[in-house]
Amino acid sequence: MTAPDMTPDGMTEVTIRVNGVSRTQRVDTRMSLLDLLRERLGLTGSKKGCDHGQCGACTVLIDGRRANACLALAVAQQGAEVTTVEGLGDDTGLHPLQDAFIRHDAFQCGYCTPGQLCAAAALLTEPGPSAITDDLTADPPLTPGEIRERMRCRATSVSRAPAAPR
Repeated sequence: MTAPDMTPDGMTEVTIRVNGVSRTQRVDTRMSLLDLLRERLGLTGSKKGCDHGQCGACTVLIDGRRANACLALAVAQQGAEVTTVEGLGDDTGLHPLQDAFIRHDAFQCGYCTPGQLCAAAALLTEPGPSAITDDLTADPPLTPGEIRERMRCRATSVSRAPAAPR
């Protein structure tokens, strides 16, 4: 990847392959990938939740690896392949994960479902450790614990202080 040239007004042209289609946009160098996808390209499947990379509602695949689109600068994705929830399926229909989510009613409130689907797609192919892996240099097997960690909805797993005794 080569860095795009910035103009004096802080704008630059970036070309990103989104869901298999090459897209060129002139963007502010501070624009997030999430804002580019939602506001410029009309791909609103990825949601803006916390806007701090904690909730996972904005999860997309960048070059096949999951990433929080709210934390990724659009200009840093020059030449990258980005897949959103809209790009998981193909001309023949839904991605098998999308179909499984529907068939098994795998939704909580549903807001983070697009991010969960992208995280699940990456889970099947993405090597490497998670936050619970003991050896961070290992490529751990997908144990139930690893799967739970990689798939947990951050919106419903925020730790809360116990209620005060009465």
